[in-house]
Amino acid sequence: MDYSSNSRWALPVILVCFFIVLLSNNVVFASHKVFIHLQSQNAVNVQTVHRTGYHFQPEKHWINAPMYFNGVYHLFYQYNPNGSVWGNIVWAHSVSKDLINWINLEPAIYPSKPFDQFGTWSGSATILPGNKPVILYTGIVDANQTQVQNYAIPANVSDPYLREWIKPDNNPLIVADDSINKTKFRDPTTAWMGKDGHWRIVMGSLRKHSRGLAIMYRSKDFMKWVKAKHPLHSTNGTGNWECPDFFPVALKGTNGIDQYGEEYKYVLKNSMDLTRFEYYTLGKYDTKKDRYVPDVGSIDSWKGLRFDYGNFYASKTFYDTSKNRRVIWGWSNESDIFPEDDNAKGWAGIQLIPRKVWLDPSGKQLIQWPVEELETLRTQKVQLSNKKLNNGEKIEVTGITPAQADVEVTFSFASLDKAESFDSSWTDMYAQDVCGLKGADVQGGLGPFGLATLATENLEENTPVFFRVFKAQQNYKVLLCSDAKRSTLKFNETMYKVSFAGFVDVDLADKKLSLRSLIDNSVIESFGAGGKTCITSRVYPTLAINEKAHLFAFNNGTEPITIETLDAWSMGKAKIQY
Repeated sequence: MDYSSNSRWALPVILVCFFIVLLSNNVVFASHKVFIHLQSQNAVNVQTVHRTGYHFQPEKHWINAPMYFNGVYHLFYQYNPNGSVWGNIVWAHSVSKDLINWINLEPAIYPSKPFDQFGTWSGSATILPGNKPVILYTGIVDANQTQVQNYAIPANVSDPYLREWIKPDNNPLIVADDSINKTKFRDPTTAWMGKDGHWRIVMGSLRKHSRGLAIMYRSKDFMKWVKAKHPLHSTNGTGNWECPDFFPVALKGTNGIDQYGEEYKYVLKNSMDLTRFEYYTLGKYDTKKDRYVPDVGSIDSWKGLRFDYGNFYASKTFYDTSKNRRVIWGWSNESDIFPEDDNAKGWAGIQLIPRKVWLDPSGKQLIQWPVEELETLRTQKVQLSNKKLNNGEKIEVTGITPAQADVEVTFSFASLDKAESFDSSWTDMYAQDVCGLKGADVQGGLGPFGLATLATENLEENTPVFFRVFKAQQNYKVLLCSDAKRSTLKFNETMYKVSFAGFVDVDLADKKLSLRSLIDNSVIESFGAGGKTCITSRVYPTLAINEKAHLFAFNNGTEPITIETLDAWSMGKAKIQY
């Protein structure tokens, strides 16, 4: 990822990518301005009002490749140790036994050699034969942002926390040839071994005419790398690809796999520099030609599938051998526009809750669900069942801490007859644009219904997460929205308050829809229909904070809705040792 930018979007390495953006009229524009006057301004007073309780973030300042080794999870992430905006970036390092509670260590990698003296950017971790971990990362060698690929190894592999990392002097391992844009050449993936005994990695890049591509390199010994004749995949008009991720998924079941055979389905994910969103396709991997081909119907552009339709970027997956699962980890930036706001808070950026990911039985998309370890933080529990909500009614969920909660609810309805018609003029629109037209306050037929999170008693402030069902020509279309337009009464001109949304590919034969929302002071992660569609929102209420926050289930549709079951828990704080 372009770490020279106004970077606030990034992801830990776990690894991460990152950048800062300017936001206007619900559109995200990249900005490549570096805030010299703020990037080294240390936080004296760290504000805690909107800090998360169970999401990972450092004690202060700005963050933006995960690895499981000998019983320990390692999170490497892009971090500014001196300020709350992008700059002075190092590879920070934290370790955990459970992906929830963390111990912060000294930085693992920082600029110190000719091959990375101008920056140590994102990359990935690989475990080599003999149980030897190695990190591949992008180094910046000059002020022109010329990018090369380096490696680092543990100084002492017997150290359970791998505290110290060495950058050997035979770096860089890979230097771009003249066919490659040397300033758009970064973020190496985790390496995999082919049947021919050669290692493979891909990196994101950009070719003329705005063609994004995943360049492939091969190596017999992990030291000498040769560029493949063709990229693994490329798509015209998509701009620079950042933080690519390429991995197999099993055709059945929820277990992860780490074998690159032609019998599996494959996922290719890219973080798109032009939109600052992530997109993925499902397809086949021709291991002889080293080419990836998306499935017919898997859209390979802006209207394609996303891991998350909200504030989510620079994600990275890893195979967790301890539980035989594929885990994805994403990063979420702040939603205030100006870097001075982050500097005033004293911190910026969080890691989202790690998610288990697997292939939906339909074979057309992925499913994501928070890792099971998160449930150890659940404390007080309340339950509701068989509660009917007529048009305009809401019910408050009490007995928990609404500002820091985990809520699972299943809604049912007796009929689909009142579902509104899906306007043919919306066909070419993005889901979030439809949500902008049909918000939580706009009465519908079947919906909107859902949860009003981080709300005041009278809903002056609230972030509703809701469903709306439409009747299309051949079927029904289900929209899931997380609408931040009324999330705060303050900072109206400096906040990115948008209607994030995604369509949910779900069978409504049983006339039920489920929703899980993780609420943590300034973040709401929502999972619709068992994790088919996920949306993350970052919000900053001024009244609905701490004990003054409320949580409601509501229905603003003319079709009555029944809360079949609702289970809600107060969430304890994760233990993070600084």
